[in-house]
Amino acid sequence: MAPPRNVVKIAVQMRDAIPQLIQLDQAKPLAAVLKEVCDAWSLTHSERYALQFADGHRRYITENNRAEIKNGSILCLSTAPDLEAEQLLGGLQSENREGRREALRCLIPLASDMTFAREVISRNGLERLGTIIEDGDDLGEVLALSLRAFSELMEHGVVSWETLTIPFVRKVVCYVNMNLMDASVPPLALGLLESVTLSSPALGQLVKSEVPLDRLLVHLQVMNQQLQTKAMALLTALLQGASPVERKHMLDYLWQKNLRQFIYKNIIHSAVPMGDEMAHHLYVLQALTLGLLEARMRTPLDPYSQEQREQLQVLRQAAFEAEGESLGAGLSADRRRSLCAREFRKLGFSNSNPAQDLERVPPGLLALDNMLYFSRNSPSAYSRFVLENSSREDKHECPFARGSIQLTVLLCELLHVGEPCSETAQDFSPMFFGQDQSFHELFCVGIQLLNKTWKEMRATQEDFDKVMQVVREQLARTLALKPTSLELFRTKVNALTYGEVLRLRQSERLHQEGTLAPPILELREKLKPELMGLIRQQRLLHLCEGTLFHKISSRRRQDKLWFCCLSPNHKVLQYGDMEEGTSSPALESLPEQLPVADMRALLTGKDCPHVREKGSGKQNKDLYELAFSVSYDHGEEEAYLNFIAPSKREFSLWTDGLNALLGSPMGSEQTRLDLEQLLSMETKLRLLELENVPIPERPPPVPPLPTNFNFCYDCSITEP
Repeated sequence: MAPPRNVVKIAVQMRDAIPQLIQLDQAKPLAAVLKEVCDAWSLTHSERYALQFADGHRRYITENNRAEIKNGSILCLSTAPDLEAEQLLGGLQSENREGRREALRCLIPLASDMTFAREVISRNGLERLGTIIEDGDDLGEVLALSLRAFSELMEHGVVSWETLTIPFVRKVVCYVNMNLMDASVPPLALGLLESVTLSSPALGQLVKSEVPLDRLLVHLQVMNQQLQTKAMALLTALLQGASPVERKHMLDYLWQKNLRQFIYKNIIHSAVPMGDEMAHHLYVLQALTLGLLEARMRTPLDPYSQEQREQLQVLRQAAFEAEGESLGAGLSADRRRSLCAREFRKLGFSNSNPAQDLERVPPGLLALDNMLYFSRNSPSAYSRFVLENSSREDKHECPFARGSIQLTVLLCELLHVGEPCSETAQDFSPMFFGQDQSFHELFCVGIQLLNKTWKEMRATQEDFDKVMQVVREQLARTLALKPTSLELFRTKVNALTYGEVLRLRQSERLHQEGTLAPPILELREKLKPELMGLIRQQRLLHLCEGTLFHKISSRRRQDKLWFCCLSPNHKVLQYGDMEEGTSSPALESLPEQLPVADMRALLTGKDCPHVREKGSGKQNKDLYELAFSVSYDHGEEEAYLNFIAPSKREFSLWTDGLNALLGSPMGSEQTRLDLEQLLSMETKLRLLELENVPIPERPPPVPPLPTNFNFCYDCSITEP
């Protein structure tokens, strides 16, 4: 007879004692269960003990999480969290340095447990750790352990970062600014200051004023990946907390100190593979730098500004100065104005008054900046562009100004200028750090590409939008390849000619047309179930391999990771915390389990509880796209296992796999693409023998029945 649903068979172990195999009744109070376990080992005062999970982080069992105990779980009997906290905090006050060190070593593994953390915090544990950090008597391992324990306890959100005192923050700043013998202290101090900066604007200003940028540059130049990552994290946090004016001054100073060149040579092209955290911070640095262009992008040209009028004249004179001087000598003011208006029209402005073209926002003044940069830094290419098109027939000339304005809008969209930073993205462009003035240089390549494509298409003014669509496709395809330098980008984008774009479009169109014939559609429908089964099998295999996920808090992008995978028999999800850089763990080492049978539903996007808690700001748009949760039975209540996928592809693979386990349809975009690819391949294989044979849209008609069947062979007649 099967045991009741609320009874699980588990093992309980204790040091120097024979383990107990018991049947745990989940309906029985935890205190009563502890009493029975203690009685079996002849232990008195059961209130002094507690149960913990034996694997992983040894979390304490409480009434809130006891539903996580499953059949086969191994628990251990240990000291109650309140007594353990009291004992360890007493050890922190020991006069013996070795005693303090041992207490800290025992405290850190337990600090990630919320139950234990609350007990420590309620007993002024943070204040005691803060005293050790502020005193700074030991600048070695004790200080490093204290900083780590303090950060672990603060991560629970029980105490706000804004409650930290100014002297404490200044002391941590000192550990960043001084040269310490123990290399483990600066990364921990930098990480703590990053949390302070992102969580408290007031204390963030203190950190900004106390930590010189030069000091962060020193840490970045140390060939220690952990130290570099933490220094870059604090740097991006300071930049995010600064005003646009302060941010511009800070970035200008950093570029003057050759930070861009150092990142390009020693981080991007380092022999050591780049971690996810560093990739994210480089993405943020790129986004913040490009964000400085937003003000110019959203500012229209002021027709009454003398400076901006002079800039337009400089642009005109750079193209037509010699011609204007020879033709305009001795002309009246009206004739000169008429000549200038004609030259502006030749330059590609839609109106004789160019201010009207630049009133559009976006791109606003950013388009004028790009045109001026091109004329000053590539004067021969600029003059050749304008004069070459001025000599063409009116309907075939490529308008420089109109093209520049539209190209600037296109680049702002492709590079996400002015959009808020994602909390999880790692999509930075190595080319950005390989070139000064990367946006303007990209424009210079793009405007020459526009002229080249215009000539290849033999375009007229009516074809302007079509040409811009081709240029957009050329730029987008090349940027997706992530070229490491501007020269490589230039080579690749120029190789993607209009003819090549047409070939790609034609092959895609033929592929679509070839799969729309009714017989082909019928064949595809018959193949779908088999191929969907193949996709389902691949998704489950991917879940079995497992994935590293980031832990995301409401304050900042955490550097903590956790690993989740599906058991080979597809019956249990196993997961647990991990450190970055470690290989995939063995299934036995993952402490947490979620039986597939207990899973209720899959939630995605805004329906996920961990996304709803973070609000609905624009900066959380990326979380909506990557968030998913599994709801499952947690005793009589519903609980959630929350995920933030590292990429859209991982999001699709995991949501498909979980839907497959739940018996729901796999409806992701990745499934659609994979199914289309498999259907295309399988259809082509099936039709190999019919190559060059036209397939009719309809099957040939069945002929009518004959009037008689005399042509049939009579089996009763025997042959002589």
